[in-house]
Amino acid sequence: MHILIVQARVKAEFIDAFKQATAINAENSAQEPGVARFDFLQQQDDAQRFVLYEVYRDAAAPARHKETAHYKAWVEQVSQMFEEPRTRALYTNVFPADEAW
Repeated sequence: MHILIVQARVKAEFIDAFKQATAINAENSAQEPGVARFDFLQQQDDAQRFVLYEVYRDAAAPARHKETAHYKAWVEQVSQMFEEPRTRALYTNVFPADEAW
């Protein structure tokens, strides 16, 4: 599995719009064949902070995800909503084993 964790800080005035746009992207992303899991989280003690937890089945799946209409629409919608540039980190699965996904 290929795991990508994206962290974002959204401008306060865009929190609701960001949640709406990102929920649509997450729902569609979770249906992609190369996606094992796609979670969208909001930090409890700081409503401006969000995390996307994306689990891809193979190394090519993240690039395929970026070519989807829903991802492109999401980028266009949210690009001006960030307080600061979002961060991304790639992880390798340790537990559970890939077969458990």
